[in-house]
Formats: sequence, structure tokens, C-alpha cells
Amino acid sequence: MIKLTSPFLCCLWLGLVCGGFLEHDQNVLVPHDWRDAGWVRPEEELLLTFALKQQNVPLLETMLMKLSDPDSALYGKHLSLEEVSSLVRPSTETQKVVLSWLQTHGIRGCHSVHTQDFLQCSMSAEQAQRLLPGTRFHRYVRKNHSVVRSSAPYSVPDEVHPHLDFVGGVHRFPPKEQDLPLSPPQPKPSEVGVHLGVTPSILRQRYNLSSSDVGGASNNSQAVAQFLEQYYHPSDLSEFMSIFGGSFPHQSSVERVVGTQGGGKAGLEASLDVEYIMSTGANISTWVFTNAGRHESQEPFLQWMLLLSNMSALPWVHTVSYGDDEDSLSSAYMSRINTEFMKAGVRGISLLFASGDSGAGCRHMGKENSFRPSFPASSPYVTTVGGTSFKNPFKMSYEVTDYISGGGFSNVFKMPDYQVSAVDSYLKAAGSVLPPQSYYSPTGRAYPDISALSDNYWVVTNKIPIPWVSGTSASTPVVGGMLALINDQRLQKDLPVLGFLNPRLYKLQGIGLFDVTDGCHLSCLDEEVQGKGFCAAPSWDPVTGWGTPNYPELLTALLQ
Repeated sequence: MIKLTSPFLCCLWLGLVCGGFLEHDQNVLVPHDWRDAGWVRPEEELLLTFALKQQNVPLLETMLMKLSDPDSALYGKHLSLEEVSSLVRPSTETQKVVLSWLQTHGIRGCHSVHTQDFLQCSMSAEQAQRLLPGTRFHRYVRKNHSVVRSSAPYSVPDEVHPHLDFVGGVHRFPPKEQDLPLSPPQPKPSEVGVHLGVTPSILRQRYNLSSSDVGGASNNSQAVAQFLEQYYHPSDLSEFMSIFGGSFPHQSSVERVVGTQGGGKAGLEASLDVEYIMSTGANISTWVFTNAGRHESQEPFLQWMLLLSNMSALPWVHTVSYGDDEDSLSSAYMSRINTEFMKAGVRGISLLFASGDSGAGCRHMGKENSFRPSFPASSPYVTTVGGTSFKNPFKMSYEVTDYISGGGFSNVFKMPDYQVSAVDSYLKAAGSVLPPQSYYSPTGRAYPDISALSDNYWVVTNKIPIPWVSGTSASTPVVGGMLALINDQRLQKDLPVLGFLNPRLYKLQGIGLFDVTDGCHLSCLDEEVQGKGFCAAPSWDPVTGWGTPNYPELLTALLQ
């Protein structure tokens, strides 16, 4: 059987004109764990999202860096949603061409966002296949999930091509639900200072937060985003706080859920995220963004980005435990998502993403292997959080690399200026202990930027306290909660919120952070690297970033 691995080969096979492809490098192979349930009915309704070309994207990036650089006169002078909209809004011609094209195919009643750079349109599968030549919409099923996707690339007319970045809801299967590792090491009860796993009190001891380090500003808020039908249960959060939140003032309920909070069992991921951002960022108003449901044909991550483009008031810190392999996504898609991150950053929003739980990753390409970066962890416009563990898992010992901590170098995005000096220093110092350069791109965006404990957490889910939960899904809301606390102090002093943190974080050069210098993460199991990726080192490294927070010192540094 012929496997069509690229849109170019597919268009030749289908007899299509290749020039109209928006996502020429999108992997259109159906993941092996999704079962083809057959063609969708012609009348079945699909929801597609059209990403209209924006204006002034280079200016948006320049503005983001100036607003985020503490040495700039524009530092902290964040823009409103209306100002962002005025900057990036598609041209009148772009809007007219795209709308006319859609209306010609009988598609009306599309919904835009405030920035006018997305259109969400409902249409039948038959209309969609006429609109986007080359598409073949099938229903695919994995466990309890069902999505509609095209296993062949799509094209658009030549006159429309310059006015769109991509069409969402055609490709990109949801990633697997993250299997949070449960790895029970055995403590020795006779040891002095032994504890039974990471809890809010352990985190507060390790990172030097006192019981009075809690939120107090009425205009402060924080958020987590959930996908793949991951829902938290309010009763689990209440139970978690009753067990683990006794030593500090806290809230025991989420202020707002944006989206549909589904029924059924609580998800371990969602429970973890909500419980730890609310116990570290204690007493701060918290929102949960959640996807709409099982049979949604829209990419849930993109749905979240649309919400950010359509809400004038948003929490200042968002943490996301979600990612895909860079090589599974088109460059057009990732580039546009980066623009969405920039739009959030110029508004003063801090976006934190987990670095992943596969170390450097591994991509098998015949006889040659290479490391496999993750996106959005590899985006230059977000703060990426890696993971650590205690040297002794059940003692308040120093931290070492968590071997699953994602990190490395992007194969798509060049290294941003703010990190060049730090990364160059690491590469020169590491020298001969670095993996062969054929495995990674040393000029790409390097990540993570910062880390926290990611091993051996206690979580309450479905009313049951569960120990030994691990992953950068844990470290990310912990760091997010601490940044929300720092925002709280800045707001009380009439200072602007932190916004996009990285330019300032790299200028601190490790001030306010515990440097992690021990341990390596995993990678390809082959003769060349033998399962070892990069290793921690003094100052910045591509396993733990700059290290883990020493909250009082980091607060002092970020209040100046």
C-alpha cells in the first residue's frame, strides 16, 4: 500500500494543483492509535476555523520585546485588546476576499473574534470538501474520543491563498491524554526529616514561601487551560485544600470556568493543575479554561487561543500542560500560534507551558535518529517550565534533574536574542559532553527557561488522595502560582504585571533561583547517545533552564 507522507506527493497523486496548499509540510498521516470509522455523511456539520492573514506581525514582535525588556522605556506599558486589534487586524481586502469565497460556496453565519483575524464557520461535510479541494473527511475514533479529520491535504484558490495562514479543524489529531507517571519509591521511616511526597507545605518549605505569601490584590487572577476532556471536580479541590491547605490562607473554589465543565470522572491532569496553582498562588482568583467536548471537530488548543483573542479581561498568568511534537505540525500553523502568543504577551499576559515528559525526545528516521522538540514548549514567546526531583525523594534534599524533564533546541524557530548569551555559555562549557550535533539544532530556540519539582506529588481526584504523580504538568502550575503571587505584590505597589517574562528572566542570570547542576534527561535509546540527552550544568541548561524559584529572592528581583 502506498503511504502518502507529504502534501506535495498527495496532490500529485490526487491530480491537484499544489500551489494552493497553505500547510505544505503538515503531516497528514493518521496516528496509529486512531481507528478509521468511515466517511462522514455529506450533511454532517463541521466547524472549521479560518486564520486570516494579519497585519504588522513584525511590529507586534518588536513591541512585545520592548514591553518585556526592563531596560526599555516602554517596559510594562501593555496594550489593551482594542489596541492589539488595531495593530494586527486583517486588511479590508483580506476580509473581503475570504468572506466572498465562503459566501460563494453558500457558507454564511460565520463568527469572528474581536481582533477579526479568525473566522469560525459551520458547514456540511459536503460543503467543506467543495470549499477545500483535496479533503476527504472521515470520522476517527480513539477510546472514548471521536473526531472528524481529513487524511489528505487541502488546497485553496490562488486568489485566496495570500489571505489565509491555515484552516483549523482539517488536520492535527488531538495528542494522547498525558499518562502522568506514578512511580512509588520507598521511604525509610527511620530517617530524620522524612516526608511522604510533595504537597503544598513541602513546596512552600523548599521554595521559601511563608504562610503570609498569599494573594491580596482584588485585580489579580490566574488560570489553567484544560483539553481532551480533562475536567476538575469542585469537591476534589475542596477536599485537597482541607487536607493540604491548613497552613496558609487559600480559596477552595474556582472563580470562573470558561467553556463546558463536563460530567463523569475528574481527570488527574486537571485535578493536578487546579490544585497546585491554587495552593502555590494561594488566595488568588482562579479561572479554568476547558474544551467543549468529545465530538468537537475543532482543535481544542486553537479554540483556547480564539478565546484569548475575544476577551478584554483575562487572568494575568495562564499555565498549560499540553504539547505536540514539532515535526507533527505545519510551520504555518506554529508560526500563527506564535503570533497569538505575542498578542497575549503585549497585553501583559504570562503564558507558561510544560516542557514535556519525554526528555529530549527521539525521532526515528531510518538508520538515523534525532531529538524531538515539543511545541509550544519550543516557542520563543512563552515561558517553558522543566522539572526536577529531590535527590532523596522523601527528604528535603537539594534538587536534581527529573530525567523525564523535556528540553532541547527547536528545529523550527531560531534562538531569540534574549537567550543567546546564556545558551552560548552553556554550549561552550559543556563541550565534549554534548550529544552529537546531528541530534539537535544548536542555533534553535532553547528550552526550558525555568523549572520546579515535578516528581512524587499528592493529588486528590474523584475524592481519592493519590500519591506519586509526576511530570512537568506539576511543575508548571507551581511556577505559575508563584508568578501570580509576584504579580499580586506588583499590583499592590501600582506596578505593571510581569507579562512575557523571558527577556527579564534571562537578564537576571539566575538571581532568585536555585541552580540545578546535577542529572541528565532521557533521549534516544541507540548506540550513539544510549538514552542520554542533555545534562544540567551551572547557570542555564536545556534540562532545567535557570533553575527553580527561591521565592523571596525572586520576588525582590522582580519588584525592582
